[in-house]
Amino acid sequence: MKKITIYTGPFCNYCDAAKRLLDRNKASYKEIDISKVDGAMDEMINKANGKRTIPQIFFDDQHIGGYDEVRALEKEDKLEEILK
Repeated sequence: MKKITIYTGPFCNYCDAAKRLLDRNKASYKEIDISKVDGAMDEMINKANGKRTIPQIFFDDQHIGGYDEVRALEKEDKLEEILK
């Protein structure tokens, strides 16, 4: 199983939806709330090639994108294979 990291923030419906999607697919993940962890926002922006929106999701060190990208993988039946 891939190591999943998701950068989130407070009051973020897309973050909540992304976590529900990962939970539904039985994927464990490490959540980093950029409002609570010093330097996390800069780290996320650097790892995500300048993207500043949340959530930002990574499988191992591969940047997947946000909720929309992960949902598209699920709809295309590709998420389960990628998570292996």
